[in-house]
Amino acid sequence: MSGHRPQKPETKLVHAGRRSSQYHGVVNPPVLHASTILFDSLDALEKASAGGAPGKTTYGRHGTPTRFLLEEAVAELEGGYGTLCVSSGASAITNAILAFVKPGDHILITDSTYFPTRNLCNTFLKKFGVETEYYDPTIGGDIAGLIRDNTVLVWCESPGSLTFEMQDIPAIAAAAHDRGVKVMLDNTWA
Repeated sequence: MSGHRPQKPETKLVHAGRRSSQYHGVVNPPVLHASTILFDSLDALEKASAGGAPGKTTYGRHGTPTRFLLEEAVAELEGGYGTLCVSSGASAITNAILAFVKPGDHILITDSTYFPTRNLCNTFLKKFGVETEYYDPTIGGDIAGLIRDNTVLVWCESPGSLTFEMQDIPAIAAAAHDRGVKVMLDNTWA
């Protein structure tokens, strides 16, 4: 028999992100708290740090084996390429937006967005030349009229923070994708 049978979701849920052989047979990986990581030499640190070295512990704030196993499990369960766990929703939002914008870009953000997202756009992104335009969360497919040649991102939040509007995500996504614009969704309230 070549290969292996695909695992059922229930089996994945039980086994994802576990390396019991690395932890003396312990089923659940230990929770490792760390800040400073020691290396035998500067050369060893440089090798571990080369190219970002995903899954390598070089500094506790960059991740520990505990976090790396959690990220692996989430990616496997969701069928994703990879996962990045961060310490807060604001960090997740910031990382997601910063991954796709550069100076001179225009982004569309729902007017019902989470306050830290608005703060990021009105301060940090503005300072670095990214223009933010807020749109009515009930706009639906009419968002097409707001998309410019330099629009790179439409940020949705459904339901919206505090006001709970439900956005027509399929219509917004269709309009944005027709113009090659990425769509992101904060679904915290959902």
